[in-house]
Amino acid sequence: MNDRVILVTGGARGMGAAHARQLVAEGARVVITDILHTEGEALAAQLGGSAVYVPQDVTQAEEWAKAIASAERRFGALHGLVNNAGIANTAPIEQFPLEQWNKTLAVNLTGVFLGMQAALPAIKRAGGGSIVNVSSVEGLRGSAGLHAYVASKFGVRGITKSAALEAAASGVRVNSIHPGFIATPMTERFESSLFPVPLGRAAQPQEVSQVVLFLLSDESSYLTGSEIVIDGGLTVGVPRKCLAPENIF
Repeated sequence: MNDRVILVTGGARGMGAAHARQLVAEGARVVITDILHTEGEALAAQLGGSAVYVPQDVTQAEEWAKAIASAERRFGALHGLVNNAGIANTAPIEQFPLEQWNKTLAVNLTGVFLGMQAALPAIKRAGGGSIVNVSSVEGLRGSAGLHAYVASKFGVRGITKSAALEAAASGVRVNSIHPGFIATPMTERFESSLFPVPLGRAAQPQEVSQVVLFLLSDESSYLTGSEIVIDGGLTVGVPRKCLAPENIF
């Protein structure tokens, strides 16, 4: 990742901050964007000259234009984008507020659309690169109460594939990742025992960052339109207690 410039949305904390740290550690220069200004500025200061914080609401096209311009002005180019910003809320579908539905889709799905729309010309100018869209295991299945989140993450999964088809000829790869139960501020209010993860634990954000790094690097040069699931086996099936393999036969 030496000298590559990557923009990470929602990068002030949680998975986004872990992605920023990992990328800088691997030699990249990172533009961190968020609406959490104090945390974003603190992280950029911690990471030194290889990172800069830019305030950004991902639902606003004009703020995308400013963020891309900041990346090119500060570091000279843009080689990659991690569409990480996201929100979630829960309610029975009969009581799900339209305001929350619209807000969730605006951040989680329209933000991804606007990000690719704004970043693709810059990445093409740089000679090609990679976009990683953060979907979720909820972009692969349903989950009661998370109606807007599920809809948005299925949408991210889909637009990743249509964008990948268009961008391939320009040397830009577009892939989605689908994290499961990750230990972040967004999930801290959930009881981990509610999630039957075969590996028996939540993932650490850094474990997701390794996959993001792979997709942004040339190590994944033949992957586009792909979806990588990072869930400890959560979506494979329902785990059941059984005899150890050596005692089955």
